[in-house]
Amino acid sequence: MHDGTPSSHTPPADVTQRLGYRLKRTAAALRGAMDKALREHGLTVPQYACLELLDQHPGLSNADLARGTFVTRQSMNTVLRGLQDTGLITRPATTDHGRALPAHLTEQGHHRLTAARSAVYAIDQRMTQAVPARRLAQFLADLDHMTAALEE
Repeated sequence: MHDGTPSSHTPPADVTQRLGYRLKRTAAALRGAMDKALREHGLTVPQYACLELLDQHPGLSNADLARGTFVTRQSMNTVLRGLQDTGLITRPATTDHGRALPAHLTEQGHHRLTAARSAVYAIDQRMTQAVPARRLAQFLADLDHMTAALEE
C-alpha cells in the first residue's frame, strides 16, 4: 500500500516490465476480447457500457454517461445517436430541465443488453479466475489505490 512517502524503488529499464505497460497490455487484451464478443451482438464497447449504465441508472444525461464510460461528451453524443437510431434507447427531443436529454433503454435495448451481458460477464470471469482467489481482494484494493494515486 502506498503511504505517500517517496519510493526508492527504481522501475525496470525494459518498458515491457513496467507496471503501466502491463496494465495497458491487460486493458488492450480486455478490450479486444470485449470487441469480439460484443460484435456478435451488434454493439461496441462504449455502446455496451452505456446500456449497462442506463439499465442501472435510467435517465442519465450525456455528460453523466460520458464520465461513466470513460469517453468524451462528443463521443458519447455519437454513441447515443447510434443507440437511438437502432431503437435501443429513447431520448426526448427537448427537455424542461435545461440542456440535458435523459436517456432510457427501450424494450429492445433491454433485450440486447441481456444477450450481450452474459458474454461480457464470461470475459470478466476468465480474467478474474486468473488471479488466485486468496489474492483477489487485495489485488482489487491495489488497483483502487493506484487509481487514487493518479487522481491526486
